[in-house]
Formats: sequence, C-alpha cells, structure tokens
Amino acid sequence: MRAIADALDSAGAELIEVAQQETALAQSRLAGELKRTTFQLRLFADLVEDGRHLDARIDHADADWPMGAPRPDLRRMLVPIGPALVFAASNFPFAFSVAGGDTAAALAVGNAVLVKAHSGHPRLSDATAAVIARAAADAGAPADLLLVIHGTANGVEALKHPAIKVASFTGSIPGGRALFDIANARPEPIAFYGELGSVNPAFVAPDAAAHRAAEIAQGYISSVTGSQGQLCTKPGVLLVPAGSQVIDALREADAPAGAPMLNDRIHSGYLSGLEELAAHDAVTVLRDSAASRSEEPELTLLQTSVDALLEDPDGIVTEVFGPAGLVVTYTDTADLERVARGLEGQLTATLVADETEADLALARTLVPALTDRAGRVLWNQWPTGVSVTGAQQHGGPYPATTASTTTAVGTASITRFLRPVAFQNFPAVLLPEPLRDDNPLGVPQTIDG
Repeated sequence: MRAIADALDSAGAELIEVAQQETALAQSRLAGELKRTTFQLRLFADLVEDGRHLDARIDHADADWPMGAPRPDLRRMLVPIGPALVFAASNFPFAFSVAGGDTAAALAVGNAVLVKAHSGHPRLSDATAAVIARAAADAGAPADLLLVIHGTANGVEALKHPAIKVASFTGSIPGGRALFDIANARPEPIAFYGELGSVNPAFVAPDAAAHRAAEIAQGYISSVTGSQGQLCTKPGVLLVPAGSQVIDALREADAPAGAPMLNDRIHSGYLSGLEELAAHDAVTVLRDSAASRSEEPELTLLQTSVDALLEDPDGIVTEVFGPAGLVVTYTDTADLERVARGLEGQLTATLVADETEADLALARTLVPALTDRAGRVLWNQWPTGVSVTGAQQHGGPYPATTASTTTAVGTASITRFLRPVAFQNFPAVLLPEPLRDDNPLGVPQTIDG
C-alpha cells in the first residue's frame, strides 16, 4: 500500500498532465485529489498494520454459561470477502477511480481488485494501473493484484462473473440501479455498494439569515460552484426565509468564472437538467448570466417556494449535476420539517443556524428528521470537501446509496470488503494466528465478551 502511494506520488506530474487532458479539471484540483488518493492508501496501511480491523473475538468454552447450555469455544474474525469489482467515477479521476478509496480499502484487507475504468478518463486509468502494477510487483505482491477493464459491456460481464464477490459504484441513479439489479439477480447475489444521487438540502434558520446573510450567500455559492458543481455532495437546494436578505446577497455575491465541465456527456446532461427544472411552472430565475449555458457555464440560481416544493417534490427536488442551485423560500418554519420528512435519502443535509433560542428550537425539530434522511448532517458548514478520516460517513438511504449501513469514504469503508467467520472448537494449530491464545501477531483481541 505504501509502495503504491509512493509510486503514485513520484509519477504525479505525468499522471496529472494526462488527467488534465481528459477531464479539463484544473492542475491545482487534480494535485489536491492525488494527494488525497495517496493519503488514503497510507491511511488504510496504518489501519490494518496492527490487525485491529480483523475485529478478533475469542469466547473460551464455558460450562456454566448462563444461557442454559454450555458455551463452546468460539473465535470470530473478519476475512477478505474476495475479488472486488470497482466501477470508477467520472468526477474524481484519482480519488474515486483506479487508485481510489474503494480500491484502497479492498486491497488493504487482502482482496484483488478489478476496476471498470470510467470512459471519461481511459488513458489516465491505464497509466495509473501501470504505476500500481509496477509498485505492487516490486513490493512482492501478485502481478494481477489490480487489473483494469474498459467498456460498459465488459463491466456488466465482470459483475456477473462468479469470481467477483463484491462490487462498488459511483455514478447516476439509472446506471447504479441497473447494476444493483444485476448484482442481486446473479445465481450467487453479491453486495453492491452504489453511490447514486443526492441533492443535499441546506436549511437556513431565520435568525442566521437575519444576522449572516452575506456570509451564508457567499459560502453557499462557493460550495455550489466548487469543481464546477460536479460533486455528489453539492448542496443543490437551499431553503431560506422569504424576504430574507440572503436572497439579495445571493444575487450580488461573487461567483467564479465558468470553466469546462468534465466531458461533453456531463455538460449536455447538465444543460438538459437545468432547462427542465427552469421550465417548471413554479420555478423562476434568481441569478444567471449570458454564459450560464455556454461551453464554460457560469453559476445559475433558480428560485421557488416551499408551497410549490411540497406540492410537487418529484418535479422540483431533482439533482442538477453542475454549477446550479435551487433556492426555496419559506414563511413558516413548520414547513421545514414537512420538507425534511418528505425527502428521499440523501448523502448530506445541512443546517445553518445561530445558537439563539428560536434557531435552536427549530434545530431540535429538524435534526431528527434530517438524521432519518441523510448519512451526514452538518451544522454551519457546507457539505463539499469530504474529509477522509475514521468518523466520516459518506452514504445514506436510497437513492443516495444502495447500502446506507456503509460508507464510501473513510476508514469505516473497509468493512465493505470483509466478512465474518467463526471457528468453533478448533485446535490451536489450525486456528488463524489472530485467533490463537498466544496471539503471535499481537492482534488486538476481545476476550470472553
């Protein structure tokens, strides 16, 4: 893992150049993403080094076990689930691609990985795989520890192959759902961890809107336009008090110049999604420019009311993947809980509020509803910029993901690629070393409960 990370860092300049050619992402953004990618690899190496991830549990035989029958000697640990198929994402050509988080987690616990490269950066995918293969071989790993395939048909064929024991995906709802159904229709169904779609609503409480309008507007625009809005955690819907100064601040706040999107397909999809939402009878334009629908689109903000949203949530609460946001005005804070309860599953939900009596009272009402609908709930921060750490949760109820009990980011994602096995009444000589009483590897163990 560390050898792979070092090799990717050493090849960084060449890889970033290829990534710029294929994705139109800025050099600074790609450099930061590559740093995150190699950090992930080293973080997982640190995690597995002492065996804590194995969750080794030893229950010695107990003739007086109070269940009413003697307890046998039971020893449980997590083992590699088997070869993993990773469908790479378009918007993170490093961090959610060939050497991305799922690859790092799967490799760290001892699984081989097959990556279905994204069509948006095929040359980068092959170049990254070549760096990994050389580094892995030099470190003594099998030559075919990680392989890359291309093409939708090959990805589907691989997903159906009996050798594949788990799969992960980051992309659209239709594509992810189709693959999820294939994974479950196999003669031997397998776990499919899909990250699909999310609008990531942000709720602005009245006192915060009154006291911090300019700050809120600038923060929201920065989050919506970061990476040209091509982030799965972009806060696509902002709920603010009607008549609030936040509305004027959103019109006037600085916004970055437009830039090319990842590829022609995403650009086309963005324009059609934006046009469809803007054509809704209850939606108006709050802010746009002559360049909002150009080859390098600038910020577009649309506006509607909470009444319209509640009347037609499916038509209004929709993900538009690009530099656009929908501002929803409300007059009664009681409507916000109705909105929250009516949401589909989300990756994130944000609450922007002051610690005043009124805003805290609203938060006490909203937070349980948002916790029910989202995998990560934020207080006075914006959801873009996902920290890779132990407590991170990047997942949520469907359709945000197909498996709300897991995360695609952070060290907890390692559990996706492990499965538990218990050994009952085994002689020590046949036990895996982490489950022996003498524990020759020094693995952390839970003894007798």
